[in-house]
Amino acid sequence: MCSRYPDGGTVRRIGENRTVLELTTEADLRAATDDDSLLSWAAQGFAGETRAWMRGRAVAVAAPDLSGRDRVAVRGPVDELAPLLRQVLALVGPSYRPLGDAELLAALVAREDGLELRGRFGWMHRSGPLAVPTSDRTPAVARWLAADELDEAADLIDRHFPDSHAHPHRSGTRAWAGVRDSRGRLTALAADAWPAPGVGLLAGVVTDPEHGRGRGHGEAACRLVLTRILRRSPRAALMVHAWNEPAIRLYRRLGLQYRLLDAAAQRGAGTA
Repeated sequence: MCSRYPDGGTVRRIGENRTVLELTTEADLRAATDDDSLLSWAAQGFAGETRAWMRGRAVAVAAPDLSGRDRVAVRGPVDELAPLLRQVLALVGPSYRPLGDAELLAALVAREDGLELRGRFGWMHRSGPLAVPTSDRTPAVARWLAADELDEAADLIDRHFPDSHAHPHRSGTRAWAGVRDSRGRLTALAADAWPAPGVGLLAGVVTDPEHGRGRGHGEAACRLVLTRILRRSPRAALMVHAWNEPAIRLYRRLGLQYRLLDAAAQRGAGTA
């Protein structure tokens, strides 16, 4: 398989710059980022063509086709990150989008003419087992969907969450949890998707607004996925639109902490 990186993925430094080092192991990445859950997830266990670099205290992790996009997760002081990111983006190409803490991305875009902000969202994460539900209402029951149910799941997503990166007919998802109502209708979904060794991702959460919303169906699907993730990984995380307050409230009830992120794109790289 051909590498998607111009240098073929064999170097440990960018050009002749000896202040930039490539990180090639999970242990090195954890040490360089204070075990940042976002960058740990982006690294995907350094599988495939994912790569990471550091310059001083700044770190950038480039991952192709991660949750629907080519991404560069970043952290560190902007004075050290800006020159590192320029070099990384020159290496990986125009399709890669930086993402990181909102204040950091705003500072980057303010000093880098080649970048523009594309939208804020939340990164929510937690560790440890889920608490037992305390509601007096009889809880909805979620289960793992079989292969012959995925067309129905795809239809639910296409109707009510068309911009979801997680989709039953696309790569990246490991399993789908679903809830059916008393008439057998599929009313809620959640996916175990793009897992990394240290962080699993909950994605593709959708609830039918007429037959599932307000009945605990979405929460049941999320609980099943989070329980699975936290049995195999120390942390679970998800991405959520910053404007989606009902979803954020649900995820907070499930014990996830909110972190405001922003995404940027390279100017002229398109809007897809």
